[in-house]
Amino acid sequence: MNNRILRLPFLGAAALLALAGPALAEDSPINSGDTAWMLTSTALVLLMTIPGLALFYGGMVRKKNVLATIMQSFAITCLMSLIWMVIGYSLAFTPNGSESLNAYVGGFGRFFLSGLDLHSATGTIPESVFIVFQMTFAIITPALICGAFADRMKFSAMLWFMGLWSIIVYAPITHWVWGGGFLGGLGVLDYAGGTVVHINAGVAGLVSAIVLGKRLGLGTDNMAPHNLVLSLVGASLLWVGWFGFNAGSAAAADVRAGMAMLSTQVATAAAALAWMFAEWIARGKPSILGIISGAVAGLVAITPAAGFVDATGALVIGIVAGVVCFWTVTFVKAKLGYDDSLDAFGVHGVGGFVGAILTGVFAKQAIGGTAGVLEGNGGQLWTQFEGTIATIVWSGVASYILLKIIDVVIGLRVSKEVEVEGLDINLHGEVVP
Repeated sequence: MNNRILRLPFLGAAALLALAGPALAEDSPINSGDTAWMLTSTALVLLMTIPGLALFYGGMVRKKNVLATIMQSFAITCLMSLIWMVIGYSLAFTPNGSESLNAYVGGFGRFFLSGLDLHSATGTIPESVFIVFQMTFAIITPALICGAFADRMKFSAMLWFMGLWSIIVYAPITHWVWGGGFLGGLGVLDYAGGTVVHINAGVAGLVSAIVLGKRLGLGTDNMAPHNLVLSLVGASLLWVGWFGFNAGSAAAADVRAGMAMLSTQVATAAAALAWMFAEWIARGKPSILGIISGAVAGLVAITPAAGFVDATGALVIGIVAGVVCFWTVTFVKAKLGYDDSLDAFGVHGVGGFVGAILTGVFAKQAIGGTAGVLEGNGGQLWTQFEGTIATIVWSGVASYILLKIIDVVIGLRVSKEVEVEGLDINLHGEVVP
């Protein structure tokens, strides 16, 4: 982050000074170029959930459940924004008063964003911008889980689960990796959320699917997506927004952000084609659903690696993710019999695991400051494995307990009649004509 590129060379010194303004005086660490990029990245990551994920998931369900599905993404965006402001950010990024607890969870120093002022800085950007940037991560992570239990969870139960999950699961794991916790201390490499976001959400999704049980009519009714055009548009928005996700995680407009952007594009294209060709060989035809699923798998897998690997490493990570995720959602899911409706676990959980592990193989000292297996640092592979296992265990156990408690208190699943008739009309009183 210290090797800055020259920004806006066509502007004179006076124009640059005018752009910087009084808040960027000589004694301020805030950099206007970095701030501009992070403002842009924040908007791009928010775009990933609304409308990106909402359309991606909404197009893949049956018509009678499309409104309920996109409502989940929109409502989660609102709920997570407030939870992050009240307590999530503090638990994730504020040091805990107890040194022994600080390895596992943050403190209450920023409860209700206490102490934040106009000139608070995180690195070279305003802390307010960093808070909202991280807020968009806290938004999309629980929204991803919804794909696993599509078509069958109560809206009220979903809100309770996501709210509690963000505080008890997401915020602590974020602290473990990025907030000064024990995984970061071990040297786990997670540039933009392979463990924090994707393994975390994927495991919670798998647990949700198992606890809720299979959809009614699975295996006999037509479960085909009702509108793949919506899903293609959603996947395209996810792809574009992901540049904010990965390149924005540099927290600066610098050379590392550029490398992360390049790696993201290469891995995504490679995974999309790998899934497409794997499906073509296995089923005789390449599908729209397949190529967009492969693209998302590539985006997921490169997320932990984006700021640590070069383009060649990204290419291999993308190919492996496309093939492994296709195999998981096509064969493993059928073999094990769980009903991950929209393959939240198969794409995000498995793709995140693949990316996290391969980061330990392809990481380059010259790019991210840490060497991987190919540069002689074999121990990094074990470190990456430790990070994934810790995330899997905490997300899985805590998610299971939360789901069971909510099921006892208010019930998790809609009634048989509601599920058969559709969630749109019964939960929200609206239908798509």
